[in-house]
Amino acid sequence: MDVSESRQGAVTVLRPNGALTTDDTGLFRKRVRDVIARSLGRFVLDTSAVAYVDSDGLEALADLADELAESGQTLKLCGSTDTVREVLDLTGLASSFEHFQDVQDAVRSFR
Repeated sequence: MDVSESRQGAVTVLRPNGALTTDDTGLFRKRVRDVIARSLGRFVLDTSAVAYVDSDGLEALADLADELAESGQTLKLCGSTDTVREVLDLTGLASSFEHFQDVQDAVRSFR
């Protein structure tokens, strides 16, 4: 899995590309934690290029959401595919995240 990083003002946008599965969760967690440390939680996870999430990928997202919640922040997702949204809804995890239609809406939510 490739995880690209860009900035929009003071907000960092991470965009994983590919399936978020067991093979990729270690790298994914590390990249997100690095960004959290540098951006003080002002980041967005653009999931528009994530076609599939397995149980380990869901666990990684849930763990990251919990870590942010401990500091009073919320993991912000945008652009989630129907498949990813359905998995989050079916597992009851959807309420753990703020969801936005696109990157611009998610970035604006920090203002």
